[in-house]
Amino acid sequence: MSDRHVFPELFAMADDVRPDGGHPDGTGVISHHALHEMTRRGEIYAPLVPFDTDQIQPASIDLRLARRAWRVRASFLPGKDHTVEQRIETLGGTKIDLRQDAVFESGVVYVVELLERTRLANGLWGIANPKSSTGRLDVLARLITDGGTHFDIVRRGYDGPLYVEVAPQAFSIVVREGLRLNQLRFVRGTAPGVPVGTVGGLAEMYKAGKLVKPDGALLPMRGPHVPVSIDLRGAGPESIVGYRAKKTTDTIDMGLIGHYDPREFWDKIQDVDGRLPLDEGEFYILATREEVGVPPEFAAEMVPFDTSSGEFRVHYAGFFDPGFGYHEGRAQGSKAVLEVRSFGVSFMLEHGQTVGWLNYSRLAGGAPGKLYGTQMRSNYQGQGVKLAKHFKPWPA
Repeated sequence: MSDRHVFPELFAMADDVRPDGGHPDGTGVISHHALHEMTRRGEIYAPLVPFDTDQIQPASIDLRLARRAWRVRASFLPGKDHTVEQRIETLGGTKIDLRQDAVFESGVVYVVELLERTRLANGLWGIANPKSSTGRLDVLARLITDGGTHFDIVRRGYDGPLYVEVAPQAFSIVVREGLRLNQLRFVRGTAPGVPVGTVGGLAEMYKAGKLVKPDGALLPMRGPHVPVSIDLRGAGPESIVGYRAKKTTDTIDMGLIGHYDPREFWDKIQDVDGRLPLDEGEFYILATREEVGVPPEFAAEMVPFDTSSGEFRVHYAGFFDPGFGYHEGRAQGSKAVLEVRSFGVSFMLEHGQTVGWLNYSRLAGGAPGKLYGTQMRSNYQGQGVKLAKHFKPWPA
């Protein structure tokens, strides 16, 4: 099923993409310098707490939890005639004060007001994703807005508060005001993936190794989408290919880095001889066979769910900043970690099977002032199959 069929409202935002494949000046994903300008002009602002100095990333801005949260009985979208808080009241939401530590239980849905608000102008709209560390803990974190009819979308001209729906799946988590679970990027005039798909040079960049470093022959592109496959062979003497979440009542504090013994929360997956059954409802951390690279003038996003590949979700976070896995003009040394959950039925994965598709989008105004990796403290540059930053290295 194509992205155009699943997300028609996004493609409707791409009306100013020229049919000859050109890229109009100023359109695309907003990068680091322009994000700073947006904060200066008040297009994104935090009325109660100043922005943190490291909050703005190469092509996105981290969003912070505010103090007001609610436990609700079901996930929801407010709809165009209602605010988020009206829907929370209808659902009988229980208030939670995040000025103190709060446990968000697995299997329960919460809504948290964010410190940031938007007052969008100049044709801008926004699209959000969970941060990588949030996704690797099997936590759904989806942006919602007043009058919203889609998750993770801030419509053009939106002037109002932002909220995040938080639904831990495998583990209960501890949260508080100021923590960052999701991120927001802004786009002018085009839907992510659309303009790049019409640019004739994308296939040439792929063939030249500028987008992925393959392990074997290149897989065929599907239109503008760059394929990635699963690694079920692993590397090194232990041949670790991933991790499977354990059933546990222990909690994970989202603010602690390098704190937890991974053996308390995960089982290693190794020596699977190139085949791995995904048990329905279980959560896995796996990795691509290819090493992924994002050139400095691009951002990338992985399609989270493609039923033509199987009944499983392959990614929760899925956004790759400019410079991810990139070095000296080529993709080099960073696999895409996959956050995998099978739905409805169990599914057998085979080594080298295509499991995901990357959409590349140009940045408005070219490369940003800083890149993912060496220019910032990036947790996942140069990664193999890697757990979230909250865990210590696996003991030898």
